[in-house]
Amino acid sequence: MFEKEINPEKIQEADLVVAIPSYNEADSIEYPTRQAATGLARYFPDKRSVIINCDNNSPDNTKEIFLKTETDVPKIYISTPLDVKGKGNNLNNLFQKAVDLQAKGIIVVDADLKGITPEWIKFLGGPLFNGFAYVTPIYSRHKYEGTLTSGIIYPLLRALYGRRIRQPLGGDIGFNDGLARIFLESNIRAESIADYGIDIWMTTIAINQGVQVCQSFMGGPKIHRFKDPAGPLSPWLRQVVGLIFSMMRDYESQWPAIRYSKPTAICGGLPGEREMPPRVDMDKNRIYNNFQDGFGQYNDIWKGVLSSDVYGKLIEIKGMKREIFTFPTDLWARVLYDWAVAYRDIRTDQDLLMESLIPLYFGKTLSFVRKTEKMTIQQAEEAIEDDCMIFEMTKPYLIQRWKGR
Repeated sequence: MFEKEINPEKIQEADLVVAIPSYNEADSIEYPTRQAATGLARYFPDKRSVIINCDNNSPDNTKEIFLKTETDVPKIYISTPLDVKGKGNNLNNLFQKAVDLQAKGIIVVDADLKGITPEWIKFLGGPLFNGFAYVTPIYSRHKYEGTLTSGIIYPLLRALYGRRIRQPLGGDIGFNDGLARIFLESNIRAESIADYGIDIWMTTIAINQGVQVCQSFMGGPKIHRFKDPAGPLSPWLRQVVGLIFSMMRDYESQWPAIRYSKPTAICGGLPGEREMPPRVDMDKNRIYNNFQDGFGQYNDIWKGVLSSDVYGKLIEIKGMKREIFTFPTDLWARVLYDWAVAYRDIRTDQDLLMESLIPLYFGKTLSFVRKTEKMTIQQAEEAIEDDCMIFEMTKPYLIQRWKGR
């Protein structure tokens, strides 16, 4: 039987909310729920706290496991209607509930976390009561984990809006009551916000609202269900990167005037002794073949999207063997900037347009792997920072193409 809300202790007001979005997480939700409860009791004993499971009416007993988990902090279960799925829909329920509860701080943590500690609640929630409105995480990550973020999302968002937010869609975030209302009432909508696009939507809005943003060091890696960097990317890339391109129209009055980026404050734990992240192995042959296969499948699209100069350079690197393959960052930046313009101008087949970007992303990923395979994690991070600077220096190309239609 569908139940939109279960509030056993009839909580009407709260100062601090920890939300756990879920769909079919019966095997994992108990652990983050316990850790969140411990963190709230240990670090926020003076706050009226509540843990909310924002669910998609999971048929696997997620609701029952969550409600039966013994905690000293009250819990609320809320669900989307039958057949309505997606993290974004879960968080939209959360925005409304947080406003109803008059919560001053809201923390969101993933339901499949295996490495969450009570300190994560402190790191994500503490800044919200010390002048910050939006908190993003910094995890200790392997250099090949999150290549979609390091290769596209981080440099693109940074070049557009001038804020260095290293992991803008980490999944575990904090925001205050003011942003909760802004998210709830925002007129910027797209289909992907209901699902994978929600995190980048929130981060982009927070940056452009001009609120105080910080990054919080979480003290260790994010351990959850593994996602193969060379695995199926279509939904992620189509929704997340497509939404970045789409929101460029919404903020067209702001981003062209931004020339360079500035650092974002870091809160949370001290870097100190880092727990090493799990190893990530990359199949270079597979990635290289995915790049080469794109020419047979999408060459006509690429030729139509890219400027003649960029397309010509792409044909040049096509002839490189895997052992010496390189995809220059200035070329990659121009590819993404050309894609942004095409996404604005094409009203049909946008999904196909984004699908055709995937082989090129694999090409850039292979180039990054080859460049950094003998580097430490810190050295690879410095290489990513260098790439971001190239994106910023190449931004005049984007502005020229954007205005030239």
